Amino acid sequence: MSDPIIKFDKVVKRFGDLTVLDALDFEVMRGEKVSIIGPSGSGKSTVLRILMTLEGIDGGLVTVGGEPLWHEPGPDGLRPASEAHLRKMRAQLGMVFQQFNLFPHMTVLRNITEAPVKVLGLSKADAKLRAEELLERVGLADQAQKYPHQLSGGQQQRVGIARALAMRPSILLFDEPTSALDPELVGEVLNVIGQLAEEHDLTMLLVTHEMRFAREISDRVCFFDQGQIREEGTPEELFSDPNEDRTREFLKAVLD
Repeated sequence: MSDPIIKFDKVVKRFGDLTVLDALDFEVMRGEKVSIIGPSGSGKSTVLRILMTLEGIDGGLVTVGGEPLWHEPGPDGLRPASEAHLRKMRAQLGMVFQQFNLFPHMTVLRNITEAPVKVLGLSKADAKLRAEELLERVGLADQAQKYPHQLSGGQQQRVGIARALAMRPSILLFDEPTSALDPELVGEVLNVIGQLAEEHDLTMLLVTHEMRFAREISDRVCFFDQGQIREEGTPEELFSDPNEDRTREFLKAVLD
């Protein structure tokens, strides 16, 4: 069996007196599609924010692609990671945010080309070519010269997906990618994510409250509660025959 591409080993995260991740052990294998579900405050989004280096950790070890994320080798073992190390590690990951996070003053095309040019050193011509291919893939080839405010929420989120893919990450993270959308726009974003899952060997980690979608897209579903994985399994196991009372209680509340 290959090594996990993401590994949390006894990871602790606190906000003041509140422990959000409580000695969390969690692994994702290369190419695996994993959905994280659970109540608000269970630590789901914190996992993604730690991976994107938006939040640090208070204990334990996170590795991405076999290398420590928040640490790096020093003369006496591991030491806290430098900004250069974090930048290098960050290049493996792309994230699609809940609130789109597009630059309002930039066109759709420039929103997608900016980071590949500035961070990856791609030429403007190559970045434009890559962006146009990605816009085609997410069904927005005709929207390249528009600004975010001229698009629907669903279109903005699809631009967000194209922007994340433009960096050619090996891991794609989704933080409740449909929760800011009107109900009738949810389907178009889920369709794009579903196509990506089918067509690419990307590792995908989704925090979602769309249970039907999690069931369809995932190789494995993890139910988080109080900063730990309370139960995990295939979608069929977890949704049809959960072992834990707490999982059953949660699913009853969200599926009824």
